[in-house]
Amino acid sequence: MATVAGRPGVGSAGSIAARLERLPHSRWHIKVRFLIGAVTFFEAFDQLMAASALPVLSREWHLTTAQATFAVTAGSVGMLLGALGAGSLGDRIGRVRTVALGVAVTALAGLAVALAGGIVWFAFFRFVQGLGIGGVVPVAAAYIGEIARSDRRGRFVLLYEMVFPAGLTAASLLAVWVVPHLGWRAMFVAGALPVLLAAALPRYVVESPRWLLARGRAEEAERALARIEEEVARSTAASLPEPAPGAAAEEGMRGRLRELFAGRYLRRTAVVSGLWFVAYYVNYGIATWLPSLYTKNFGLDLTTALVYTLLGNLAGLLGTLVVALLIDRIGRRPALVVAFAGTALALLLLTLVGAASGGRVAVFASCTAFFVFAVNAGLYLYSPELYPTRNRARGAAFGGLWNRAGVILGPVSVGAILGAGGGLGLVFAQFAGAAAVGAVIALFAVETKGRTLEELNS
Repeated sequence: MATVAGRPGVGSAGSIAARLERLPHSRWHIKVRFLIGAVTFFEAFDQLMAASALPVLSREWHLTTAQATFAVTAGSVGMLLGALGAGSLGDRIGRVRTVALGVAVTALAGLAVALAGGIVWFAFFRFVQGLGIGGVVPVAAAYIGEIARSDRRGRFVLLYEMVFPAGLTAASLLAVWVVPHLGWRAMFVAGALPVLLAAALPRYVVESPRWLLARGRAEEAERALARIEEEVARSTAASLPEPAPGAAAEEGMRGRLRELFAGRYLRRTAVVSGLWFVAYYVNYGIATWLPSLYTKNFGLDLTTALVYTLLGNLAGLLGTLVVALLIDRIGRRPALVVAFAGTALALLLLTLVGAASGGRVAVFASCTAFFVFAVNAGLYLYSPELYPTRNRARGAAFGGLWNRAGVILGPVSVGAILGAGGGLGLVFAQFAGAAAVGAVIALFAVETKGRTLEELNS
């Protein structure tokens, strides 16, 4: 029978790190990654539904460009506020409970969206839904990072993060059939299914031992870590190796928002905030409007427009897989620089050759998605690494706040350019310039490859 060897008391963050570092990959890791991943999958699914529904909404409710922009950005405003609030909540009440709460809000608000009778109520309930979506993803990423080994953290976290573009892809795939046949309301009903996960998550996923200890709950941290070790030992049918001695430990103090802007964390916060903003400004500025551009500007039917959108999300899924396999080898900074540069190049080429047809735009938009999805996934890995346990969810969510600012302003910039009579060339050119700025910012990123969270923040 498997036994748990080398179980020192949980007296410091160093002992927790050492015990987590020695855990071999097991069915327990797969189970947790699956359950947290299922939550993130549906958050991504819900996030893209408004874009898939927009062509039908515009026709059904006779929306102007301004009203369409309002419809797609209301949820983004909610995500911004949700990210800000969930960061503090995740560091105060725990990672798992915060994620479960966000999922419940997202699912129930999705049902309300499906019942909306006009653009105002649609936008209001999308705002509420955004509060949940914005809070879940950064806190979930912080949790996954806290249970991963430092030498495989990049691959472990990013393989989990693949569920986000998978959720976007699933939303696009489902929309191809559901929206034309069952209507846009059916999409939001399907997006409410994860309310069941909200109830199951606290029962099947233990709270982060690192967070419990940071809150002074050493006995609970010991019980949580012991449960993890027992599950890993049972699933691997082998004794666990001894923890390595001398692991670094973080200073024990209570987390404060102002710490994100002091000392070494000021540079980290400034860099990661800029990266988040640029990545999502480009990504959602393009993705939110693509289905409508395909139908309005190029006269494509709704099914073709949604298929083209699906191809872009599949390319993004592939980009996420590539960066997951490479990032522990090449490092976070090189991966981010290359991915931003690839995004800028794809958009610059589209500007130069001209957005003359829907098919051409789809090809270059798919190339853009390949690189920009890699950036987005990399940032969900990178941001939690930069902060100590006491402030990890808060720091990751603050980056998420800039992420949501980009999600809001990206689509608004497209609406403004098109509303002022500008062409698609100008739209894609300004996104290319923004991505180039992102590549420059990434040059100043602190490298975190191969180091424990305690070493990075001790």
